[in-house]
Amino acid sequence: MTRLLLADDHDLVRETIAAYLRTQAEFEVYVADSLDAALAVEKDKAPFDLVLLDFKMPGMDSLAGLAIMRARANCPVAILSGTATPEVARRALRSGAAGFVPKTLDPQSLISAVRQMARGEIYKPLEFLAPDVDENPLKSLKLTPRERDVLVGVSQGKSNKEIARDLDIQEVTVKLHLKTLSRKLGAKNRTHAAMLARDMGFN
Repeated sequence: MTRLLLADDHDLVRETIAAYLRTQAEFEVYVADSLDAALAVEKDKAPFDLVLLDFKMPGMDSLAGLAIMRARANCPVAILSGTATPEVARRALRSGAAGFVPKTLDPQSLISAVRQMARGEIYKPLEFLAPDVDENPLKSLKLTPRERDVLVGVSQGKSNKEIARDLDIQEVTVKLHLKTLSRKLGAKNRTHAAMLARDMGFN
């Protein structure tokens, strides 16, 4: 039986993916909600055939968490994400990840990817990494300097009032920039915009 460790701080996502993988007879899935918790599970329940780490959960510190887990686990370690850009995926693969798994992957493709990585192969989502996507996602956004400043504030979790004070502009101006930013980023809301900003390196 293939033994997996799945770490993700989003309860619904983690349990949904784990439950689906468990319905496939050859998968035994252990879960964790942070890098520290995942390291503890790995220490207690090893060996595993594959570790899946959410890119944005507590303790990951971008790709630093990948390096930490790779040093501890005697198995392939892959990155799982719902917001990371193609450039982040490329960085993960260059850093030694066994694969990059978008959370938008359909169930059968997810199972195929997990099996592939557990065998020691590298999983690359070719459509996600297609060359028609700008190598640097920031260039395609065409943000103004002020929009970049506001986006940094959003990624740091600051309120509109705090951002306005830091940039010495009116709060209503911050709101206008946020509206434009959401459109350019394709963000559904402020939280989504902050997640996208962090994945793009705005912090």
